[in-house]
Amino acid sequence: MEICTFVEPQNGASYETQRAFAAATEELGFDGFFRSDHYLAFEGDGTPGPSDSWTVLGGLARDTSRIRLGTLVSSATFRHPGILAIQVANVDEMSGGRVELGLGAGWNEAEHAAYGIPFPEKRFGILEEQLAVITGLWASDGLFDFAGAHYRLDAAPALPKPVQARIPVIVGGGGPAKTPALAARYATEYNYFDGDPSRAAERFDVVRRACEAIDRDPADLRYSVVKSLGHGDALPEVAAKVAHARSLGVDRLYLQFLNHDDLGYLESVAEVVFD
Repeated sequence: MEICTFVEPQNGASYETQRAFAAATEELGFDGFFRSDHYLAFEGDGTPGPSDSWTVLGGLARDTSRIRLGTLVSSATFRHPGILAIQVANVDEMSGGRVELGLGAGWNEAEHAAYGIPFPEKRFGILEEQLAVITGLWASDGLFDFAGAHYRLDAAPALPKPVQARIPVIVGGGGPAKTPALAARYATEYNYFDGDPSRAAERFDVVRRACEAIDRDPADLRYSVVKSLGHGDALPEVAAKVAHARSLGVDRLYLQFLNHDDLGYLESVAEVVFD
C-alpha cells in the first residue's frame, strides 16, 4: 500500500511552507505529496493567502526528485480543460514524469463568488467533458477535435505530451451513480474520503460494478482512501487509521495533515506508518 501526504494550503501556507513539507515527505519515505485545490480558507484567516495548485506543483517538480505530486482534487470550474491539459503536461515534464491529476466537479460556491469564478448549478456535465478533453488531448496522435455542450476544440495540436505514457487521473466522491461511471470510464484511480469508514468497502464495490458495466476490468483501477489526521491525532489513532486502510486492501492511503508547519509531527507519523 502506497502512503502519501495530503495538505490543505488554502488555510494558510506559503510556497516555502509547502516546499518544506514536501521535502520532508520525500525524506521520510512517503510515496507522494498531494494538495487540495481551493482559493478560500475554510478555517483561520488564510494568511498568507491562497496559492495556485499547478503553479506550486511546478515549483515542487523542481524542488523534489522522487515523490509523486498531484491534486486531490482540482476543480473543473477553475480552468479550461485545454489549458489544464497543457499545464499538467508541463509539470509532468518538469518533474520527470511524477505528476497525477485529481479532478472533481467543484463544490465550494463561496470561493467562486469571492473571486468571480462562474459556479453553474449543474457541473457533472462540465467535469465529464473536461475528463474527455484532457485525456483525449494527451492520447491523440495528431490534431484533436471535440464538440460538446460546454467545450469545443477545433484542430487542437494536442501538445505538449506528458512524459508518462499515461498520467494517472484520480476521480473521487461518494455519489451513487455519476461518480462511479466517470471513474470507470476515465480514471486510473478512484478515491474515497473516509469520513465514514463503514462505507468505503461499499463505495469500492459500486465502482467495481460500474467498471464491469462497461467491460473494464475492475482490477485495472486503483482504489484509495483519505484519512484525516486533523491538527494532530494521537499516534495510536494514526496507527489504527493506517491499519483500517490496510484491511480494506486499498492501493493507496492519503494522510491529511491540517498543520503544515509541524514537521516534527510528520516525522512521528512516519515512524508509526513505516515501523
